[in-house]
Amino acid sequence: MAKLSIRSFSVSVDGFGAGPDQDLRNPLGTGGVALHQWIFPTRTFQGMQGKDGGTTGLDDDFVARGLEGVGAWIIGRNMFGPIRGPWADDGWKGWWGDEPPYHTPVFVLTHHARAPLEMRGGTVFHFVTGGIREALNRAREAAGPRDVRVGGGVATLRQYLRDRLVDEMHLAIVPVLLGAGEPLFAGLNLAALGYAVTERVATEQALHVVVARRS
Repeated sequence: MAKLSIRSFSVSVDGFGAGPDQDLRNPLGTGGVALHQWIFPTRTFQGMQGKDGGTTGLDDDFVARGLEGVGAWIIGRNMFGPIRGPWADDGWKGWWGDEPPYHTPVFVLTHHARAPLEMRGGTVFHFVTGGIREALNRAREAAGPRDVRVGGGVATLRQYLRDRLVDEMHLAIVPVLLGAGEPLFAGLNLAALGYAVTERVATEQALHVVVARRS
């Protein structure tokens, strides 16, 4: 059966998945870009930017593995952009320019309806106002036999984990202390929710940990 997964999600040593004060100039929050330094040099990421070269090895393996077999994505509204409240217009089309990196249907959680947004490269943003289960049902229908990936942000991940809907989660714990931001684990007892560590491996850039829900 196709999985609902969290892949290549970076978290600081003190448990933050994004920095504070997200805005147009700081889409990952203040200091949040440091969480993703393990991804940027990899061959897979460089290829996504249309560039040659890049590092190989375990970090690259995890980035590449995170993209395999994904038929649809779910993201929170903060992942789509810094705009809050009702959509004033359709001018904002995400952080990524005319061709976002998803190349699949993407279901954006929001309280405010908006028409679907079709982008170059096969990405279509669908704006879901009915909550996380509606988004999951629609994403699974769109993905068919392929997996659905929850891309973030932190609040979205927490909702799906709290309801035990995530089958597998890969975290990259990076050697950074943010001190403030969006805490991934606050109020979550993953062990009580039935999750266990199934894989762990360290590189110079990150400690990679895979957590899966026990059947």
